[in-house]
Amino acid sequence: MNKQLHRAYITTLVLIVVVATAYLAYFGYGYYSTPLEERFYHPQHKWFKPSGLFGQGLGVIGTLLILIGVVLYIARKRYNFMARVIRLKYLLEFHIFLCTLGPILILFHTAFKFGGIVSVAFWSMVAVVASGVAGRFIYNQIPRTIEGRALSLSELQGMKTDLAVILHQQFNLESNTIDIVTNLIDAENDTDTKKKYGYLKKILGRGDLPRHHRKEILGIVRKELTLSRRIARLQRMQQLFKYWHVAHMPFALIMLIVVIIHIGVTVTMGYKWIF
Repeated sequence: MNKQLHRAYITTLVLIVVVATAYLAYFGYGYYSTPLEERFYHPQHKWFKPSGLFGQGLGVIGTLLILIGVVLYIARKRYNFMARVIRLKYLLEFHIFLCTLGPILILFHTAFKFGGIVSVAFWSMVAVVASGVAGRFIYNQIPRTIEGRALSLSELQGMKTDLAVILHQQFNLESNTIDIVTNLIDAENDTDTKKKYGYLKKILGRGDLPRHHRKEILGIVRKELTLSRRIARLQRMQQLFKYWHVAHMPFALIMLIVVIIHIGVTVTMGYKWIF
């Protein structure tokens, strides 16, 4: 999937969520804006109430969307399900889409009335969605291959070269110039990196190096700087990912348990949808 198709894919998913939310808000505004104590007398109360055909339908569909999104993503990530058909990063985006649209439908299913065990499920769901958004940001920061697989620290470090040797043997640079280059690489997080990079360009320009050699050296330096930043970012993001699981997984389990209890109670009390 090229960049244009990927943007179109993301835009389509976002538009579906926005349009669905706007439609539900517009369609049920008269009922949802009615005070709770007066909703019983609303002409569409039987339709929009959580146990009504429309209200309960939103809950059923929203729950199914969440389950599909979770099961598909776990099956792909842990068991390589459909590994040849779709890349993990695209399925993650679809997972986020389903697990965003699903909770929105469930929100309208509750008719914005929270209480008891439902409130526990709802706020757990909010925490799951919020932590999922944060997780998506962290996921984007982890260096990956073109197939979407996360690169390991050893893989990134293996991409680095012995820069000093290359600069000496291939370009015959003086030792002080090589020191400037290696110091620049070691200071990838330094606020003066840009200044040092500019200083390096001036140093190379003062020598007798051909122009195409200067460009080649600067290209090598840029590549090494990029690798150094990716290594540093990988280490930070891997640490953050550990903390992220502490927040995301427990809330997801709480939500799942409460939803199962809620469905069990609903079925036991005789509330059925279209079946």
